[in-house]
Amino acid sequence: MRRLLSGFVFVAAGLALSGCGYNKLQNQDEGVKAAWAQVINQYQRRADLVPNLVNTVKGYAAQEERVLVGVTEARAKATSIQLTPELINDPEAFKKFQAAQGELTQALKSLLAVTENYPNLKSDGVFRDLMVQLEGTENRIAVERKRYIDAVQAYNVTVREFPTNLTAGWFDYEVKPNFSVENEAAISTAPAATFDTSTPSQSAAPVEAPPAPAPAAN
Repeated sequence: MRRLLSGFVFVAAGLALSGCGYNKLQNQDEGVKAAWAQVINQYQRRADLVPNLVNTVKGYAAQEERVLVGVTEARAKATSIQLTPELINDPEAFKKFQAAQGELTQALKSLLAVTENYPNLKSDGVFRDLMVQLEGTENRIAVERKRYIDAVQAYNVTVREFPTNLTAGWFDYEVKPNFSVENEAAISTAPAATFDTSTPSQSAAPVEAPPAPAPAAN
């Protein structure tokens, strides 16, 4: 009799949790994590391509050091952020990740703008192969970002709507950060092609004022 009563309580608790949206929260939370894993896979693929692309361009456009250094530094900044599943539960860390990836996107656009000046580079087989891979990766990033945005949107609606918001509160399910439209608009702006050949350190060096003229002798 006691075993039967325990079984009844167990089934009743399961039905209660299912009815209040607990299982739905679980499923959508796992969906967000899976979508995020695909996003970071594609960003990592892009980061792996950048060194080869920079080295290939460097052979033809060594004088464009400022752009090459900019891409390398943007990649280093983007890959310095530890990509873990916990990142999507930390709005500040997520914001830094998004900003760093946006900087790398802009740096790559500047690099590609510079390569337009080098017809021999554009006809190089290695460069063409890297460009095909980079374009494919950018498309995959766009697709995976869209899937992540959709997954987070569905999850956040469940977390905030009644009565599942009560269940979310009981089990500490919180709203997750998403890619912002404002940032996407910023990184979609085409960079201006610049052919300033000075390095960042050179361009930042202060200009000394000329010496004052000596007073004329009487």
